[in-house]
Amino acid sequence: MKKKIIIVAAVILIIALIVILNLASNREKSVKVTIEKVKKTDLTSVISATGEIKPKKNVNISALIPGRIVKIGVEEGDEVKAGDFLLKLDSTQYEANAERDRAFIQSSQAELIKADTTLKKNKVFYERQKSLFDNGLISKEQLEQAKMQYDLSEATNRSVNFQIQQAQASLKSTLDNLSKTVFSSPIDGVITSLRVEEGEMAIIGTMNNPGTVLMTIADLSVMEVEVEVDETDVVGVQLGQTANVRVDAFPSQLFSGKVTEVGSSALQRTAATATTTESKDFKVVVTLDNPSKLLKPGLSASADIISAERKQALAVPISALVLREKKSEGAAAPAEGAKSRSDAEEEGVYAVASGRAQFAPVKKGIMGELMIEIVSGLAEGQDVVVGPYDALRQLKDGVLIKADVPKKDEAKTK
Repeated sequence: MKKKIIIVAAVILIIALIVILNLASNREKSVKVTIEKVKKTDLTSVISATGEIKPKKNVNISALIPGRIVKIGVEEGDEVKAGDFLLKLDSTQYEANAERDRAFIQSSQAELIKADTTLKKNKVFYERQKSLFDNGLISKEQLEQAKMQYDLSEATNRSVNFQIQQAQASLKSTLDNLSKTVFSSPIDGVITSLRVEEGEMAIIGTMNNPGTVLMTIADLSVMEVEVEVDETDVVGVQLGQTANVRVDAFPSQLFSGKVTEVGSSALQRTAATATTTESKDFKVVVTLDNPSKLLKPGLSASADIISAERKQALAVPISALVLREKKSEGAAAPAEGAKSRSDAEEEGVYAVASGRAQFAPVKKGIMGELMIEIVSGLAEGQDVVVGPYDALRQLKDGVLIKADVPKKDEAKTK
């Protein structure tokens, strides 16, 4: 009797086990995901770029004529005013040339007096001969000879005048070169770079060879940050936008400024580094509102340009956005290349409805640091799937989902 009871119990156990296994195999699998609610929050869209500090007004002092530097009146770091003496080149040759031109002018002016006297004398003689010829007292040959002397003296007079004009132009050019041997500051500023010493030769530049840059003067009262913005971001940069600037040399200090210049063409790369596939950068200039006197040209800096702001915008985490192919109902698949990527795909999020995933197309607004604005497609308080990434990739409409509760939240629940 006991043996029969054991056999019946074993059979019942086996049958129960088979039923349980069948039920388990038929149970719908769920995907473990992270869920967050759609909420309103303040969003700020920021375009970040790096560059360097530069003064708004920066002047390179270069030699316009060759010469040896005989005197330097400033040192690097000195403050100068417009018109202050900077340096002087050897002017001996130009002073000698000026004296030569002045002497030539004086000599030509003496010749002009002589030529004027001869011209007057020959003019009187010609007029007398013409009167005698009219009265038949001299021959035509004598009149023509007098006329030739008069014309020759007139030409000589004009030639001497031209020589004087030429000498005066030469003197003007020499005096201009002489003035270029003395350098004065063109602006109020600071000597940020002094690249020469007394005794060195200053060389003028040519088309292919730049001349000697003697020094650099910068007006440090107005400082700028010149950054390079990627071509995908520069379309969002506008004049007057606010920017927060951080300088590597002052990590704990934040500077404010405004966009004052946006490049209209991409920056040119050197032939050695340029490639046809690399992205293009555009120059953007941010002028600082209250620059510190400690800022120096050339310091590395980064700028966060605020391109847009929204107060209490409906938003979801950026990680919630997914891109999937559009479903075509009752139509054949389009030929390859017949539709663009934007026509064939749609962007949205997976909302949670009755414990299942449901794709909801959305219209995006501005993008913050971690959140993105949703203009349409979702309502405040609605649950959406925000991760993990692997789970989002395998989600489809109607898939059963299970909320993944973080350990700290799970501990609070217990």
